[in-house]
Formats: sequence, C-alpha cells, structure tokens
Amino acid sequence: MAESIIRDKRRIFPCAAYCDKEYGIGGYFVGVPCMLGTNGVEKVIEVQLDPAERDMLTSSANHVKELVELAEKFLKG
Repeated sequence: MAESIIRDKRRIFPCAAYCDKEYGIGGYFVGVPCMLGTNGVEKVIEVQLDPAERDMLTSSANHVKELVELAEKFLKG
C-alpha cells in the first residue's frame, strides 16, 4: 500500500475509505476496493455486487453508522 502511494502506482487495494455516494453509502468510511496513488485514495472502485454481497456491505455500513452515533452521543455527553 505504501509503495503504491509513494511511487504513485495507482494499484487497487481493499481499504477503509470515505464513501460519499459509492455503493449507495453516504458519509461513512467502509471497506471497499480503492485505487491508491500519490494523493492516497485516488478513487473508490465500484464493482457489481450480487444481492447477498450487497446485503453484507449494507449491514457493515449500518454497523459503522451505529458506532458513529454512539461515539457522537458519548462525546456530547
């Protein structure tokens, strides 16, 4: 990963990256395939998911959302 960033190789790796609209997820960091280059995450790569894979990704994103909500409550505390 570091080599891809340092040498701008633009290779694809599974990473926790900020998804704005990719995969229908908005505003959270989730594990997705990403192109890494000099600027870090250059692009989130969207691949076709079958229904079971889509459900697993949605479930994972929902867990992230729950953790963010709990952290925000704790910090406001």
